[in-house]
Amino acid sequence: MTLLNARTITDMSGTEALWLLEGSACGHIAHIHRGAVVIRPAVHVLRYGQLIVRAPVQENILTGRPTLTYHTGDVRPDGSGWSITATGPAELVTDPDETAHHRRTLPGWAHGPHDTLLLLHPQTVTGHRLHPGQAL
Repeated sequence: MTLLNARTITDMSGTEALWLLEGSACGHIAHIHRGAVVIRPAVHVLRYGQLIVRAPVQENILTGRPTLTYHTGDVRPDGSGWSITATGPAELVTDPDETAHHRRTLPGWAHGPHDTLLLLHPQTVTGHRLHPGQAL
């Protein structure tokens, strides 16, 4: 029987985290609704340091320009991969031309009438590398 030591996580630089965020397309948006954390699948594009996110959430989650968290990553079966989290204030994308463009180019999900485009201004971006356990 092969024994493995513990899997490990290491921090990555902000530059690497932004590079991986820019190269990915799918993730999850997290917000608070009625006192509970709600997580929904989402798609994104990083543009000029800001995230355009399309998610099946209600527009009213953006009342008062709340702080939202977006997560993306790639975790492989062997335990290797990476994980990125971006947190910051968010607002609706309201420009009609920009909205039309992103609805064409970001294939999202709808949940009933909920199909929202939001602009997330990341104030913190953290990233971690995931390392598989090694055989002992």
